[in-house]
Amino acid sequence: MKVILQQDVRGQGKKGQLVEVSDGYGRNYLLPRKLAVEATASNLNTMKLQEKARLARIAEETAQAQALSQQLEGLTVKISARAGSGGRLFGAVTTKEISDALKAQHGIDINKSKLSLDEPIKSCGGYQLKAKLGHDVTGTVNVLVCEA
Repeated sequence: MKVILQQDVRGQGKKGQLVEVSDGYGRNYLLPRKLAVEATASNLNTMKLQEKARLARIAEETAQAQALSQQLEGLTVKISARAGSGGRLFGAVTTKEISDALKAQHGIDINKSKLSLDEPIKSCGGYQLKAKLGHDVTGTVNVLVCEA
């Protein structure tokens, strides 16, 4: 029996795949639990349309991520923090502060979890952060930390 999986099924395949299963497994387990639907002509056509829409959505999200990466290239985010002698900060500059400053100064909203710091920012100066924008697209955020 051929079925189209509606959810990931361990040992069978991923959501949206067309798989061959035994009649009893399909009729008694997959179909009643709504884990799969029978592979009829209309269901196959629906599956193809959903796959096409998914690929179009991925292409659009990748294009948006590329555009955001280009936009980040020339920007510098300025963050002022309290510092002691020698330019050492009291505390550290976090990705949340950088994300908030990026939104306030340039209107670009990037989640703090998408920004990656190699090491904590604990002194004044210029830094470059990597931003994971999705679909294997990364951008660089320039951060300038100055004394308040």
